[in-house]
Amino acid sequence: MNVADAQLRPTRREAFASRAVVWFERSHARLCALLILLSLACFLPGFSTLQPMDRDEPRYAQASKQMLETGDFVDIRFQDEARHKKPVGIYWIQSGVVALGEHLGISDARTTIALYRLPSLAGALSAVLLTYWAALAFLGRRGAFLAASLMAASVILMVEARLAKTDAALLACCVAAMGGLARAYLSRGAGRLPLGTLAAFWLGFALGALIKGPLVLMFVGLAALVLSWRERSFRWLSVLKPWPGLLFTLVVVLPWFAAIAVKSHGEFFAASVGHDMLGKVGTAQKVHWAPPGFYLAAFFATFWPGAILAAIAVRFAWTNRRDDAVAFLLAWIVPAWLVFEAVPTKLPHYVMPLYPAIAILVVIAMARGFLGPHRPLARVSTFLIPFIPLGLTLGVSAVSWSFDETLPYRALPPLVLSTALAFYAWFLFVRARVVHSLLASLISAAFLALGVFGFAQLDLRSLKLSPRLAEVARNLGCADPAVATLGYREPSLVFLTGTKLEMLETGSEAAAFLKQGGCRIVFVDERFDEDFRAETERLGFEPALSTRVIGFNINSGRRVDIGAYSAVP
Repeated sequence: MNVADAQLRPTRREAFASRAVVWFERSHARLCALLILLSLACFLPGFSTLQPMDRDEPRYAQASKQMLETGDFVDIRFQDEARHKKPVGIYWIQSGVVALGEHLGISDARTTIALYRLPSLAGALSAVLLTYWAALAFLGRRGAFLAASLMAASVILMVEARLAKTDAALLACCVAAMGGLARAYLSRGAGRLPLGTLAAFWLGFALGALIKGPLVLMFVGLAALVLSWRERSFRWLSVLKPWPGLLFTLVVVLPWFAAIAVKSHGEFFAASVGHDMLGKVGTAQKVHWAPPGFYLAAFFATFWPGAILAAIAVRFAWTNRRDDAVAFLLAWIVPAWLVFEAVPTKLPHYVMPLYPAIAILVVIAMARGFLGPHRPLARVSTFLIPFIPLGLTLGVSAVSWSFDETLPYRALPPLVLSTALAFYAWFLFVRARVVHSLLASLISAAFLALGVFGFAQLDLRSLKLSPRLAEVARNLGCADPAVATLGYREPSLVFLTGTKLEMLETGSEAAAFLKQGGCRIVFVDERFDEDFRAETERLGFEPALSTRVIGFNINSGRRVDIGAYSAVP
């Protein structure tokens, strides 16, 4: 054997890795098991220890909890306020999971936020597996695995998998529907679709409507319109069996929509369509305004580690836009993206259902040899791959030192390792080992999740205001105390202390609440302390200061100092 032959002969490690890859690729089940392991590594750290994240998450959880408390599974309420913004799907799923937890003997199930998050975890896992299934319409098993892995490791899905909201479940529904639509388009003229494909499309469509209203219709409808214009015909859609499918959708969604219309006297539709949906289109709600281009800027953080590769693949997408596969993915991405950029109300997770298409497009470009250091500016731009873990390592350390005067020592080892792996991913990319670079990025993402969600958030005690206040109330020394709050009005406090939490407006109301006697505690923000104490002095009693809770409210963006005043028989 000459020297050249020896250099070409694979090493024992490379030969083992090659055999392992071939073994996994022989079975969809094995690849899906790998995807589940990667997803759990990215989604589980901190899943049960992260506090309820204001403001949306505890609103969903509290409304689901009140369904169990009242037995009313039609109307959606947060305390006495009607919550007529989204359909009932996610509330039913959350309350069902919590009821099962109670049946299994989980203590304090109704205030255990992790139970309310399980539907989001299931939705995120389903979205990853459905991305694999959808990608099989465009790619082989290895390519489909890589596309689904990009979704599992994306920062935005890491976040949404841990929040008891609608977005992870909606993502799963959208991917199911778009995967079915892809098969209908790419196989047009080939006859019938398999029953499983039809089931995936219409289940995703119907459940998506029950979870978040018309958004699934928007994603599917825009793509179908663009592709039908391309084909100059709608006939290719007939293989989806539209009339039986629409009938099935009505059977799923119509009973509750009819029931809530009767119970709310039509107010649900006025609030959800007229105020919530059209309000986002016409004006930016609350503090969520952002200019056009916001999603493009946010994309490089939310779709890390795949965002830089997607940016390089843009030219590939334009050059190959007439290719059927690329045309479908662009029809999935571009029209909806433009709609979201045009709407004044913007939040990063709104465009998340477009990310599976981007992941598939990236892997197609990779499979066709387009991605690599030979592309203009690729060597320089991919240096941004380590930017997110490095930035989070520095940012988390700075926040921890600023708020709690300590460093997140438990989080630093996995964060530093994540950063090192991301630098190694860049090193591999510039040496044209693109797939290996992607795999290193995926491992980096798992360590990033462990560092940020598993450890760093545990040490950021200043951000855990509601759990600390709820703990003070639980340790009052009497059962079922009456609780009120003045100045601090976060929904997480309602979820953790109880539906009967009173939201007070003035120091006089707080003093009167405490004067009523019995077992009581009131939380008073320092801004109202002077008025509260003046009123208690006028009423002739001295409230007992149990403790002061000092921290930072991330929603108001200010430091807070809250006194816990109690009255115990």
